[in-house]
Amino acid sequence: MIIRKAEFLISAVKKEQYPNLGLPEIAFAGKSNVGKSSLINALLNRRNLARTSSQPGKTQTLNFYNINDEFNFVDLPGYGYAKVSKTEQLKWAGMIDSYLHSRQELKEVILLIDIRHEPGKNDLQMYEWIKSFGFTGYVIATKADKLSRSQQIKSIGIIKKNMQIKDAGLIYPFSSTSKQGVEEVWKLFESLINLQE
Repeated sequence: MIIRKAEFLISAVKKEQYPNLGLPEIAFAGKSNVGKSSLINALLNRRNLARTSSQPGKTQTLNFYNINDEFNFVDLPGYGYAKVSKTEQLKWAGMIDSYLHSRQELKEVILLIDIRHEPGKNDLQMYEWIKSFGFTGYVIATKADKLSRSQQIKSIGIIKKNMQIKDAGLIYPFSSTSKQGVEEVWKLFESLINLQE
């Protein structure tokens, strides 16, 4: 994928604020601090387009990014951060729910999971939620550089079993540091939104 242009469009909290470009969108869901912003930066080969933070719970809005004027990435608020109040968590859930329900342009929601840890209760709920909207259920297993190849295979087996994923081909090991998986993930996205280079 040749990135000619990548720009941050808007942080939205409600429908009226979503960009009205009519472009296909791929959204990223995942636990706070799983590496959604780092993934976006790595895919776009930019350092700080998506703001990363060592502090979990940083993304509290739907962040839209436009790529090549052809499609958008959407970074959804992270979930499962204990220090965030229940009210705040429900607000985020409502925001995500509203986006998933109403966004015609949305082609796929990708769930990010830290490859080093077993999927938690929140991950399993989010995965079920994504699938209940009719999406395929692709998983990107982040921070793969922290494990050896054999450990990665073992972890992917655990993710597959715990999340009852029938096809291991739906799980993509990824590292924003070593760039492992960048090419494979782009191939997936190109097929999802029918991009012609």
